[in-house]
Amino acid sequence: MTLTRTLIRPSIRFCQSRAQKTPQQTRKMHVHSIPMWTGKGNNYAYLVTDEPTKHSVIIDPANPPEVAPVLKSQIKNGTIDLTAIVNTHHHWDHAGGNNEILKQFGKLPVIGGKDSASVTTTPKHGETFKIGERITVKALHTPCHTQDSICYFMEDGDQRVVFTGDTLFIGGCGRFFEGNAQEMHKALNETLAALPDDTKVYPGHEYTKGNVKFCMAVSESEPIKKLQTFAAQNPQTQGKFTIGDEKLHNVFMRVNDPEIQKKTGKTNPVDVMAALREMKNAM
Repeated sequence: MTLTRTLIRPSIRFCQSRAQKTPQQTRKMHVHSIPMWTGKGNNYAYLVTDEPTKHSVIIDPANPPEVAPVLKSQIKNGTIDLTAIVNTHHHWDHAGGNNEILKQFGKLPVIGGKDSASVTTTPKHGETFKIGERITVKALHTPCHTQDSICYFMEDGDQRVVFTGDTLFIGGCGRFFEGNAQEMHKALNETLAALPDDTKVYPGHEYTKGNVKFCMAVSESEPIKKLQTFAAQNPQTQGKFTIGDEKLHNVFMRVNDPEIQKKTGKTNPVDVMAALREMKNAM
């Protein structure tokens, strides 16, 4: 593997090409969700750990009072070695805790969009880096919600996950604050839809109940009904659904579906995306 640069700790290495993976590897990547629900945003931070090395990154630690105790406990127990902060985009409810985390845990690389607080590295679209020995991370630029939005696709053997920030939610997508329907269509239906269908989705917020209400207003398909039932019974839905599932129950990823086109009165996929977002905003 050719390295383009090494960050502060050798466990985070940026590479020119995706690392080779060993077939039939035992699942070793650990994803620890940290709900940050003291406010109204129902945000998630995520702690991702490479089991052999215990090297970990913390994704979007926006509210340190809820995140820091988890990190301190696991560091004390020898469960993790914190190696970096990773941000999906610059909004305060994702990157607003960076400086306090740095203050409490020392000098760490901050990997994220160019406008994230205290960012040290912004990976290019398609650029890869490693967490520890086994986890390969691919940065996917998905501008729209913000222009610096990045989703992170991670693989460890046959385990695949993607952290989507405010680009893709379970059953929904983010508002077009800094972009347009063309950009969101590309982000969802070209960039993220191209990932393997078994890739588990970890979004930046727990918005599923509201999203599925909108989806049901657009299409009462069986996949949407199943999502509605699950959301009604489970307060947390992160990591429970895959990219393949989103293609079935997320109306923003069904812009080529005649049923969705009929509901919006549009046929061009970008126009369908724009109409869906306007409908959702009006709910």
